[in-house]
Amino acid sequence: MNRRNFLSLTGTFTGGSLLLPSFLHAFGQQPSLVIGEQCLVFIQLNGGNDGLNTFVPYDNPLYYDLRSKIALSKDVLLGKNNGMGFHPALKDFANMQQNGDLSVLQNVGYPEPVRSHFRSQEIWQTATDSNTYANNGWLGKYLDLKCNDHEPTAGINLDNIDNLALKGDEPNSITVKDPNRFKIKNEKEEVGKLSDNPQLDFVRKIANSVMEGSEDIQKALAKSTAEVSYPKTNLGKNLEWIARLVKGNLNSKVYYTSQNGYDTHDNQLNIQNRNLTELNDAVASFYSDLKNAKLMQNVTVVVFSEFGRRVKDNGSGTDHGTAAPMFVIGGSNKGKVFGNNPNLSDLDNGDLKHEIDFRSVYASLLHDKMNFDARKIGIKNAGFKGLF
Repeated sequence: MNRRNFLSLTGTFTGGSLLLPSFLHAFGQQPSLVIGEQCLVFIQLNGGNDGLNTFVPYDNPLYYDLRSKIALSKDVLLGKNNGMGFHPALKDFANMQQNGDLSVLQNVGYPEPVRSHFRSQEIWQTATDSNTYANNGWLGKYLDLKCNDHEPTAGINLDNIDNLALKGDEPNSITVKDPNRFKIKNEKEEVGKLSDNPQLDFVRKIANSVMEGSEDIQKALAKSTAEVSYPKTNLGKNLEWIARLVKGNLNSKVYYTSQNGYDTHDNQLNIQNRNLTELNDAVASFYSDLKNAKLMQNVTVVVFSEFGRRVKDNGSGTDHGTAAPMFVIGGSNKGKVFGNNPNLSDLDNGDLKHEIDFRSVYASLLHDKMNFDARKIGIKNAGFKGLF
């Protein structure tokens, strides 16, 4: 039985209460990570966010020529500098950038891009080439090598489903929808040794990880509260949970969550404005919360989407494209805009050409923030220089 099927059966995805037999709680306790250690928070924008209308090349006439139906006026853009400006919904992103706490990496993608949502997300989550498939995620591989034996809460995924990026050989991560309801009950049973079957041992380890993870999460929540008001949205709630777990010294290495709704083939102006407003407000609350707690230098937030959109609009929206901007917040990043402004006159079949490989950003995150060599998990790209 694989990990995904087991966790589905036990109900971990819904954050409900579980009733586990005592023989599954026969393993050692999770060693605590060092308080104050760096952690990474990933926010995945599902559906392919339109980067050109997120960080806008307002100084390029081709932007208005190619997007006659959906181009944003220069007058409404925020944080304008060097021909680029933020979507009007991203007022706090613009402020964080001007304060030196947000970096923009332009034209991020990968060679031979894929326009399938599922496959491109898989490429980002496994950090493989576009023609290579992998069973484990890049963060799962990292946690396999970084953790001692297994550490159930080294990775926390706030979502309804498991995330491939965190999948490894060992159960070093947990998927939780609502941490407050993620409480595992242990029913005492007198059960002898059942089998020497390795698959059963794997199930036992998974079950034990779920139980230990529940206990650690509840301890962290008991030590923390939300010091600021978060928006009543799914993303706002998830980032509030992450902030409380960070402040409660859960000491997870990686947190992951996502926001849906970015597949804007139609009615893009309204849909993207709504989605980016939700993103901005949730991230702004998280940033303010951890900044007040003097923890933002320990927490690096990474915002990305599986691909951008095509340069030319389709009349009321945009179709699947390739390269797009990536945002890095906190973690003592340099607060700069990296990469050239999008080149709208030199396209690849109507799409932006990528200049920064996302795996070089991953390599930098692992090296500069987690003191880890990305080559150990198969990422061959050199780390992106100057981000931190």
